[in-house]
Amino acid sequence: MDDQAILEKAVRIAHEAGSIVARAFPRGALDGVSFKGEVNPVTETDRAADDLIRRRVQELFPEHRILAEESGGDEWRDPGPPVWLIDPLDGTNNFAHGFPHVGVSLALIESGQPVVGVVYDPLREETFAARVGGGTRLNDEVVGVTDVVDLPEAFLATGFPYDRRTAPDNNVERLDHFLRRSQGVRRAGAAVLDLAYVACGRFDGFWEIRLHPWDVAAGTLLVREAGGAVTGFAGGPDALSGSQIVASNGCIHEQMLRVIREGAQAPLPESLDVWEA
Repeated sequence: MDDQAILEKAVRIAHEAGSIVARAFPRGALDGVSFKGEVNPVTETDRAADDLIRRRVQELFPEHRILAEESGGDEWRDPGPPVWLIDPLDGTNNFAHGFPHVGVSLALIESGQPVVGVVYDPLREETFAARVGGGTRLNDEVVGVTDVVDLPEAFLATGFPYDRRTAPDNNVERLDHFLRRSQGVRRAGAAVLDLAYVACGRFDGFWEIRLHPWDVAAGTLLVREAGGAVTGFAGGPDALSGSQIVASNGCIHEQMLRVIREGAQAPLPESLDVWEA
């Protein structure tokens, strides 16, 4: 089965899982909420969507492996058959509080890299889809990253880790550094959509820490196929662990890395000539 056929099936799976999410919204706050951490909820809808995706993948791709957020599975780095990385409901905190910003994410990994990726927003009915060499589409329309070239003109997104109450690094200092050097920063609470929004040009860049492979795999492919760049904080190409990720339109990527590297010492907007140098 070629990648296009796999992508079409993945889109159908994402839509089916998304229908579970959409039917349950906005009563997520009453939806059997439990917690994996102090600020890390999981709902019955997460589990139902996870179960559906797992069953559909096993039916359609019995030779493939699976690693899903709620039900676990195979180590994605291990050699062997292709592996699906599944986030059945990203933005669970949003969902549980009736905030309409959530996504379903599926990515197929071969030889350690995503080759098929789907992010579906069931509340807006937006489907972001990509395969290697095929570009990125939003509801079947080809999309691409922005052409913003200066960080002071960039619109960014980020998020905060679930251990933010106690961790020495909770991303707040980086937020301050980027707020002072960009047009603005948004924190909407669904990393899979943040990456999809970079791919379609709604954001110019995104960074975050302590995510997981299922949070970033599909979005990484979306951004790269849309003409953008995705790296770790050191600039290397391997960002699929999710521990450190920077995604951008490519034009501002080195500037974002410089802010991460230099912090408060990075140039401010009034020093635009420094950025351009």
